[in-house]
Amino acid sequence: MPLTANRSTLTQFLIEERRRFPCASGDFNALILDVALACKGIARAVAFGELGGVMGNHAVAEGGSVNVQGETQKKLDVLSNDVFIRRTEWAGNLAGMASEEMDLPYQIPGQYPRGKYLLVFDPLDGSSNIDVNVSVGSIFSVLRAPQEVEDSGRDVTEADFLQPGASQVAAGYALYGPTTMLVLTVGDGVNGFTLDPNLGEFMLTHPKMQIPADTQEFAINASNSRFWEAPVKRYVDECLAGKTGPRAKDFNMRWIASMVAEAHRILMRGGVFLYPRDTKDASRPGRLRLLYEANPIGMLMEQAGGRASTGHQPMLGVKPGSLHQRIGLVFGSRSEVERIERYHAEPVKTEQTNPLFAERSLFRV
Repeated sequence: MPLTANRSTLTQFLIEERRRFPCASGDFNALILDVALACKGIARAVAFGELGGVMGNHAVAEGGSVNVQGETQKKLDVLSNDVFIRRTEWAGNLAGMASEEMDLPYQIPGQYPRGKYLLVFDPLDGSSNIDVNVSVGSIFSVLRAPQEVEDSGRDVTEADFLQPGASQVAAGYALYGPTTMLVLTVGDGVNGFTLDPNLGEFMLTHPKMQIPADTQEFAINASNSRFWEAPVKRYVDECLAGKTGPRAKDFNMRWIASMVAEAHRILMRGGVFLYPRDTKDASRPGRLRLLYEANPIGMLMEQAGGRASTGHQPMLGVKPGSLHQRIGLVFGSRSEVERIERYHAEPVKTEQTNPLFAERSLFRV
């Protein structure tokens, strides 16, 4: 195997970043390294698959278990959540955590010191793909705890986490695919690190990642088309019309059903991802979770020169209303996301929906 001695490790990268802030305590670096260690552990469990006895639903013998989202938990969901907690709770860097797999904020146990950061995470995004061996990942976001929490040392509450995405200190994801990658922003661009299986270290392999400005790819779950809002239908129809349509170019459609994999593809070669608000379930204004999915992915996209939006407003400006709030999300190449936002802002055109009177109807002459 080729040597990687000429590449920076994640530790080296973080030390160099810290040198830009002479007064930094080092707590932040330590937290990111603990998160990276958690991702290494999860990558190992994912790689073993059925051999590790971690496939299938959690607690099947008891009828399975369901998380706060109403989703059946996989064994790896529960294992991954536990790995994140155990690897980060002990060091004194966190005031508390929140996860997709936990109803309430997680309190740092009394035997450990408390710190100034909050960690929110989706421990295993795309876990429905585990049984068919499709790439999955972990998503995380770091927030600064309110000063009052830091000063008093009190238990954290849900309200402490309800900060807009623009307040994030760092965000990233780990992708568990043919190679394991950690993609990270600390507010100064986006950098990708590949796990060297020989050294057990994340090595900087993709510095200063940038989303290509132009694209001919979009990702959306077309099975929900009957529930889409008119601006989304318009955008997708224009893409599908290809060279003969208003966009005057052909588009390819992608859908992996693993947002980490979708985000990584867009970072590497451009594109746009849509999981918009729709009318399928009036009680849910979107499918994806704001705090631990949309916000961290949004920060990564913006730091890489792309854009993230609800379709109506910039994602990082949304003020959360609850810990597990769902939201519509569009992200990727800036020009495409801005086009979708523009379609939402324009007045809705009234269209004839009866096929008998459409352009290609039985009465066309």
